[in-house]
Amino acid sequence: MSIRAVADTHALIWYIYDDPRLSETARSTMEAIELSGNHIAAPSISLVEMVYLIEKARIPAESLGKTIALFKRANPFLVEVALDHPIVETMRLVDRQQVPDMPDRIITATALHLGVPVISRDGKIRLSTVATIW
Repeated sequence: MSIRAVADTHALIWYIYDDPRLSETARSTMEAIELSGNHIAAPSISLVEMVYLIEKARIPAESLGKTIALFKRANPFLVEVALDHPIVETMRLVDRQQVPDMPDRIITATALHLGVPVISRDGKIRLSTVATIW
């Protein structure tokens, strides 16, 4: 079992809530990874973003708890990837002009570091050099 993709914050939330804003391609990819016994990475910055979005009442208050519960399942498909110095060093490969938002740069760098695509609707991430699923 291995990490097959990195989910950005909105893709992760939309998958958890079966939200129609998640594209069919993204949904089917995430479902296939889950069913295969492989993993989707959730960068730790996404948990920070969830707290921020909860505080702004932009996502349901239980979103963070639901995400953490997925990490704790006996056979989790979702794994947290902490921000560490190798990912920080990889951020230098993500052009700040292309992906100016700091959390998005961290998510993109996480995918580059792991050598997997990022699941994201974000237009700037999709136009960057990282492989993107949407």
